[in-house]
Amino acid sequence: MLTNMQRRLAEISAHHFPNPPATPDQLAAFETRVGWKLDEELRAFYLHCDGATLFQPFPDANYHLLPLEQIRRARLAMRPSDDDRFGSATWYTLVDLQDSDYVILDVAHPVNGRYPLLDAYHETFPGGVRPIVGSFSDFLEKALTSADTFFWLKG
Repeated sequence: MLTNMQRRLAEISAHHFPNPPATPDQLAAFETRVGWKLDEELRAFYLHCDGATLFQPFPDANYHLLPLEQIRRARLAMRPSDDDRFGSATWYTLVDLQDSDYVILDVAHPVNGRYPLLDAYHETFPGGVRPIVGSFSDFLEKALTSADTFFWLKG
């Protein structure tokens, strides 16, 4: 029987635009570079595909799930330096929303071994960062059924 994550990964392969998988050595190099371990869901994703775009190919996709080499501290992606004035050192980019906004991981506050995902709007960052979902798997589930809209901005 397939797990929820396996079903989501199969859907990405069948209907979206995945990159080739990362190797175990690439995962290890990434974890050494950033100083934290991928949770189980992120590890499964990156062993399946080292990043992907959903619904449309790059560069036109709203959802660009970053390859390992492009994940970095959110404050470096969104502000001029790696300084505490520009956000937490434990926030990392995960999804580029193609308009200088990101979905970021909070690697300092895992819940049940999974990292929560946060909305990071470039105009107000590091202020205004707010929770989206409690795990990558939950994010994929909602993103894949979003009809290419930012599901957390509805309502």
